Amino acid sequence: MTVIDPDTLDAEARRARRFTRINKADAWFQVLGLAWMTPILKAAAGDNPRAQMSEIWRLLGVPLLAIFLFLGAWATLAPTVQTSLGAIPGPAQVWEQAINLNADAVREREKEAAFYERQDQRNADLIANGQSDKVKERVYTGKPTYYAQIWTSIKTVFFGFLIASVIAIPLGILAGLSATANAAINPLIQIFKPVSPLAWLPIVTMIVSAVYATNDGMFSKSFLVSAITVTLCSLWPTLINTALGVSSIDKDLVSVSKVLKMSTYSKITKLVLPSALPLIFTGLRLSLGVGWMVLIAAEMLAQNPGLGKFVWDEFQNGSSQSLAKIMVAVFTIGIIGFLLDRVMYALQSMFTFSENR
Repeated sequence: MTVIDPDTLDAEARRARRFTRINKADAWFQVLGLAWMTPILKAAAGDNPRAQMSEIWRLLGVPLLAIFLFLGAWATLAPTVQTSLGAIPGPAQVWEQAINLNADAVREREKEAAFYERQDQRNADLIANGQSDKVKERVYTGKPTYYAQIWTSIKTVFFGFLIASVIAIPLGILAGLSATANAAINPLIQIFKPVSPLAWLPIVTMIVSAVYATNDGMFSKSFLVSAITVTLCSLWPTLINTALGVSSIDKDLVSVSKVLKMSTYSKITKLVLPSALPLIFTGLRLSLGVGWMVLIAAEMLAQNPGLGKFVWDEFQNGSSQSLAKIMVAVFTIGIIGFLLDRVMYALQSMFTFSENR
């Protein structure tokens, strides 16, 4: 009779618990785009290191190699392309301008802090001298930092995306539940879905200028023009996917809802939405991606002080550093677009069981 050492059993139990935790963490690594962390943790835990090294190479090594090859080709070929502003900047020049933009932002924040410090001191002195009527609160009007422009673009795209979602999801549910509604909505989708933001922009600009005449409102006109243009271009993927998800619900479930005489509200909240959520979130992810691409063009022309305006201003500036700064913005736009998609996928993972990535 074989006697099993209790210490061995404890070690195996600990090992099993460790792998269970790694497998649970893997779901979040997938969401965050860090899938390569799983084989590293498994290899560290002793799970077939050779096989895990193969996974690490596929998930981490190959992408890093591709990035290094891209940077090498960029650094080699960039000096050979001459423009009116000089040679195309290489990775080193672009990184240098990224550092400069950060330094400019730090200096601007210091100027802003110094401005408010002087203002507070001045107002305190006036109050101490009994001249409270001369106290004034002014807003710092220095140039926006690069980070402020990034934040403006993110606020704008989410504002337009939320409006698009509020419009598209109910219409998609209606189109999915009713063949008549679908027949009415589908021609509008086919006509307006391909329209470029550059075509919408002058129309939106004229309407906003006519309806939103005040300059002291909660939102600036340039913000509204950019956000509404994002809305008009980004609502279609959500509308289409919502309608598809609702119309694809199992017919047996629909029959059960009729047998139970569920109200329309109960049918939508307890049957339609849970079943259609995976496709709805797929549409939302696509819409946010479309909105982010549209936003940059809209900001260029509407002069909303975001990344689009930053790119346009640098293009108009025409200095020797402008091209490198534009390329910094290009990478910033791409990285933020990736992060926005990951945020939407994280929400999708929390509310659905979809395996779409």
